[in-house]
Amino acid sequence: MVERLTRLNLLALSATLLLTFALIAMASLLAARDLQAEAATHSAELLANSLAPMLVFEDKAAAAQELASFGVQSDGRQLRVSNASDQVFAQWPVPAQAGLSSAPQGLGSGGTLRFMQWRVVEVWVPIRFKQELVGYLGLQESLQRVQLAVLRMVALAAVLIGLAIILAGQLLRWVQRKSLAPIVELSDLAERVALSQDYSQRAKVHRFDEVGRLSERFNQMLKRVEISQAELNQQLRQEQQAGQQFELLAHRDSLTQLPNRLYFQSALQRHMAVSCQEVHLMALMFIDLDNFKTVNDRHGHDAGDAVLREVTQRMTQVLRSGDVLCRLGGDEFALILPNLPDEIAAEQLALRLIAAIREPMVLEGHLMPIGATVGLAFCPTDEVDPAQLLSAADVAMYAAKRAGKNTYRRVNRAAP
Repeated sequence: MVERLTRLNLLALSATLLLTFALIAMASLLAARDLQAEAATHSAELLANSLAPMLVFEDKAAAAQELASFGVQSDGRQLRVSNASDQVFAQWPVPAQAGLSSAPQGLGSGGTLRFMQWRVVEVWVPIRFKQELVGYLGLQESLQRVQLAVLRMVALAAVLIGLAIILAGQLLRWVQRKSLAPIVELSDLAERVALSQDYSQRAKVHRFDEVGRLSERFNQMLKRVEISQAELNQQLRQEQQAGQQFELLAHRDSLTQLPNRLYFQSALQRHMAVSCQEVHLMALMFIDLDNFKTVNDRHGHDAGDAVLREVTQRMTQVLRSGDVLCRLGGDEFALILPNLPDEIAAEQLALRLIAAIREPMVLEGHLMPIGATVGLAFCPTDEVDPAQLLSAADVAMYAAKRAGKNTYRRVNRAAP
């Protein structure tokens, strides 16, 4: 921004200086030409007064000598003296050069005539002796010396103006960098804040002027954004925590703190996909408690809830770290057994679960006649579809119920 403003200001300054310089140079050239023309006219009038007696007495030699002494005073000067009949009486230089010809018409009845051209000035003066017209004097003088002098002055002035523009550019750059430093700092701060999203940064107030007030307003804006950002972050954290709690509640049984049916469905599908893809044996147990309705009817639902919590604790103690125990609802549980070495490992675990649950359970002085019946199904040997595998385990569980409870069955195979 500093460089661009410097270039624009320097361009405007240079254009102004150059235009002013061109106008002054042109005015100086025109003034110098006018001054030389005035001087030539005055010299011609003086010379005409000196030549009048020589024309009257027809002294051509004296006239020629007078013209020669006057002509050598300046380079490029031509002189022509004619009588009243406009016949050449004397001229300089000899022989005559192209330029002066005859006297303009009407010169005798009027005064001095002057013609300005780009390179020369031509002056015609009537020669009178005792108010009688006796001849004409023509003077042509070159303007090249004046023009060269003006050009030298213009060249010198151009050099000085160029140096002045360079100096002005350096001075403008320094002044603008000094003046715009707070704005540049604000721009850098805005870029840093945009990149880092750190709204705790503040701008430095250098002076209490317009830029200083802008810095104060920018700081106030940053403070408001910082407060809003903090409030938004806090709200997002609260919503995230609430979302995590809701997700946890949605996938967890509030009584046993086990994963619920919703979680079980996604977990079963996930583990079966891995089992089928990597060809690892996986088992699903469908567990149903025996005599749970009797406990509820005799001792109430509070006792039933206590039984469910105790059964959950006992089953959890005999499981592996990677096994997934879920409560499907009521007194029904499901157990996912991933990465089994063989089917016997699952059958042995079923026996341990049944034995752990059948251990005597005394709650508030009452013996709870709780047992467990287990149905077993394997993936991928029995089923590769989650719904079909769950149905197969359920069918196996009912087969174990018919076999007398407190035992297990697997699909189409009796336990040993």
